[in-house]
Amino acid sequence: MLEKLIEIVGASHVLTGEQAQPYLVDWRGRYKGAARAVVRPGTTDEVAAVVKCCVAHRVPIVTVGGNTGLCGGATPDDSGTAVVLATSRLNRIRAIDTDNDTMTVEAGCVLQMLQEAAQKADRLFPLSLAAEGSCTIGGNLATNAGGTQVLRYGNTRELALGLEVVTAEGEIWDGLRGLRKDNTGYDLRDLFIGSEGTLGVITAVTLKLYPLPVAQRTAMLALNSLEDAVTFLSKARAGFGASLTGFEVMAGPVLQAVVRLFDQQRIPFEGESAQSPWFALLELSDSESAEHAQARFEEVLGQAIEDGLVQDAAIAQNVTQSKAFWHLRESIPLAEAELGKSIKHDVSIPISRIAEFVQVTNAAIQADYPGVHNVVFGHLGDGNLHYNVAPAQGQPQEMLLALQDQIYALVHDSVAAFNGSISAEHGIGQLKRDEMPRYKSAVELGLMRSIKNALDPKGLLNPGKVLSV
Repeated sequence: MLEKLIEIVGASHVLTGEQAQPYLVDWRGRYKGAARAVVRPGTTDEVAAVVKCCVAHRVPIVTVGGNTGLCGGATPDDSGTAVVLATSRLNRIRAIDTDNDTMTVEAGCVLQMLQEAAQKADRLFPLSLAAEGSCTIGGNLATNAGGTQVLRYGNTRELALGLEVVTAEGEIWDGLRGLRKDNTGYDLRDLFIGSEGTLGVITAVTLKLYPLPVAQRTAMLALNSLEDAVTFLSKARAGFGASLTGFEVMAGPVLQAVVRLFDQQRIPFEGESAQSPWFALLELSDSESAEHAQARFEEVLGQAIEDGLVQDAAIAQNVTQSKAFWHLRESIPLAEAELGKSIKHDVSIPISRIAEFVQVTNAAIQADYPGVHNVVFGHLGDGNLHYNVAPAQGQPQEMLLALQDQIYALVHDSVAAFNGSISAEHGIGQLKRDEMPRYKSAVELGLMRSIKNALDPKGLLNPGKVLSV
């Protein structure tokens, strides 16, 4: 089989031994697997040939992009039976159509590269997340990634018009249609997006582009409560309309930990405002002018301050200040890493119930595990919270991690009680696979298994992910 793979992609693109190791460990170092080889095809035809070769030898296939996932979805098991298919060489931008506002690109393209290519064409590709300098669009599609602009533009699924996919039998489905309307039967595209490589190998995508905003305004807000943040979000939606592109929320202690750990960071407030229990970060993208954006910002924020919903506001006066505000938000995971391993949750809750969820769940966590730190932040605009639990002062991280299963159950049971989801944007992978039967009905899981069995009857695509056997 290895000889055939070398014949398909060339000897330099079939990695074994030490060369393969970086592909066999997930980004967090949580999962470590083994593989017969790592194969790096350079074209869709080569991907199809690799899949056919693996099918002929009954060898499982695990697809990996930028390897930035947080749930172990791109890491093989430790049996050593799988082939890892790396998409890094599928990195071409095939076409940009500014009249149709679309861009057709290959799955191994790094997200930041796509943002920059769109900007050069005087267009915006709005998907944006912390790992954009290394994650790939194929991985974004496989997990239906969210990011900071979901409020305005939607998840990756909403940004994809058509796909090219290699099926579990090694056939190529060319669905790269740049159409906003296509009502010809089942929507195959949406089956593959979010399936984490368990139904097919995404090799290319046609993406939506948007006009570049004429002006952007960013503000950091100091708030007294999460309830006030939710109320102000409603008023911001009404005041800004579709111009509101981002609305992030951060618990005060979380942001204060960032500035404590990183000397170059600072919260843009003085006195009591810098010690607020909650902060919000919002961004406005205006299609008229900088003056119009500034006026709208000042009007809506001024009214919120007058109403007592916002205690203080700092509006970025230039691009540098705006980047500094976003850098604060994006440094939270780095601060968490500095403080030691924590138990992470990526959940979504109906926005109207988020404040109650946090209050109830925080109380339950402290009742059972006194002193641990509740690290709460996320994308309030789309109801996505990163609800993490960090060790108590002086508590060895191993002691907390030993409680992981119990804490997962507590938090996820609370999520279910509030009609939420245990995965908002990170996927299921290995991490949450065994929890699916606890929160999905037998009917829903049965339908998912039927789809898996229909599209991958031999069970060779990314086995052990999303669904248990």
